[in-house]
Formats: sequence, C-alpha cells, structure tokens
Amino acid sequence: MFYLHGIVTVCLAASQIIFKRIIECLNEYSMIPRLKMSHNKGGAEMLSDPTVQEILMDITNDEKSSVSIIECMLKGKTTDEEIAEETEIRLNIVRRVLYKLYDAGIATYKRSKDPETQWYTYSWNFEQEKVSDIISKKYEKFSREIEESLEYEEENMFFLCRDNGHRYKFEEASENNFQCPKCGGSLEYQDNSTIIVELKQMMERIT
Repeated sequence: MFYLHGIVTVCLAASQIIFKRIIECLNEYSMIPRLKMSHNKGGAEMLSDPTVQEILMDITNDEKSSVSIIECMLKGKTTDEEIAEETEIRLNIVRRVLYKLYDAGIATYKRSKDPETQWYTYSWNFEQEKVSDIISKKYEKFSREIEESLEYEEENMFFLCRDNGHRYKFEEASENNFQCPKCGGSLEYQDNSTIIVELKQMMERIT
C-alpha cells in the first residue's frame, strides 16, 4: 500500500493504461522530496511523518496502534504489559503489533527469566534505523523504475484505442493491422512526449 508503488506500477504498465491516468499519476511526484525528508527524521518526528505512517500501516495494518506503541517504547516502556497499560490498547493487540514489527525488523526484544516465578519477560526496542533503511530502499527502487520507465517511453512508439483506452507498442499494433485486438477498434498514434517530459522532471528531482 505504500504510496509510490501505484505510480511505479502505472509507469511500467503504461501500455495498458489510458493516457489521462498516466499523466495524473505522474503529476503526483511531489512524494520524491517527501521521501528524502523522511529519511532524515528520527524519534517522535519520524512517527509523525506520513511516509513512515504508511510503512507502519503496510506492516501492521494498524497505523494508529503502531504509532502509539512505538511512542511508548521511545518513552522507556519496554514490556508488552507496560505498553498495554500506558496506551490502553488491549494486550493481545499490543503483542500482535509488536511481533509484526519484529518480523519486519523494526522492533527487537530481549528475553529475561524471573528467578522466582520462572516466567519470561520480553523487553522491546524500536529500531528506527531500520525504518530509515526501508525508506532508502524504496527511494532507490522508485528511482530505478522511473529511469526504466523513461527508457521504455523513449524507445517505443505507441498506438491507442480510443474506445477502451488500451495502448500498444508499434510492433503489436502493426501485427494487428492497427486494430485493437480486444475490441476491434482502430488504433491511433499516441504522442507520448508529455509522459517523457514528466519522467525527465522526476529524474531531475531525484538527482
């Protein structure tokens, strides 16, 4: 569900998406500087960042509880019981979120045994550097896919079916006598110069 994923998917699958939708998605590239800023944040400031909140939502499907639980860990409450009491979130939810964060590498724990009760206590820690790593990897992936999309647009000629919005490369269009293989409508040459300009602008913002 991470925000940039939809934009990249649209760029790479552009031959099957109407021109208007491509331009709408490309116009959302204001996320690029947001990714850069998110990487430099830490602690409570990091948790208030929309990009970080989206990452937590992707991992736990519970953004609100995740943020509250992590805020609690940053304040020094480290056991699941302490966190549940401090946040007033049910203990089973706290444990579920913590283990999802653990699976993603964003949380770690140390286990200690009470010598009297023989019960184990788990002390949790928030690994904010791991969040920064996730943001960096997503930024690098986005940069690479934008570059690939630009190359794809520059190296191909496209033809569009006005009836259903499907787009085809020249080779496929010519093989079908410039008739849409899906509906039989005629295929018209599509000028993709606007897409290329938008992608180049995105590349400039990245570099």
